[in-house]
Amino acid sequence: MKKEQLGQLIIASEDTMYHVAKTLLASDADCADAIQETIVKAFTKLHTLQQDSYAKTWLVRILINECYTFLRKAKRVVSLEDFQYQEIVKEQEDYSDLYEAVRRLPPEIRICIVLYYLEGYSVKETANLLEITESAVKNRLARARKQMRSELKQ
Repeated sequence: MKKEQLGQLIIASEDTMYHVAKTLLASDADCADAIQETIVKAFTKLHTLQQDSYAKTWLVRILINECYTFLRKAKRVVSLEDFQYQEIVKEQEDYSDLYEAVRRLPPEIRICIVLYYLEGYSVKETANLLEITESAVKNRLARARKQMRSELKQ
């Protein structure tokens, strides 16, 4: 794959990359940082891509790794002013019950939901992206559906 083709793939995958990053990271700024790092790594490691047909999967895998790296490095300390601002923003936002149910899922389950239902990846592709078995993906999807069903009934 040439760099021009990779650039076109990145532009075409813009929404997918945002959805995946937003699944793992809370703020849009963090998502943008992770996506930028992904793009840089993709261009520098382009020679490691073995088959062009897996380029999008390869790109999403880099993004997932970048998000996890960002989470590991992120500080857990939040200033009081930032916390109060976040509470005000949360009060102003009006999310649907379904969106809130998805947000309450643990990250390892939420990423399966986003990849499978929102991005349209198959169970096999989702398993490859997350480097888990297909049965683990199916179990996580079933757990997510059950948990969301019970939350939405309340």
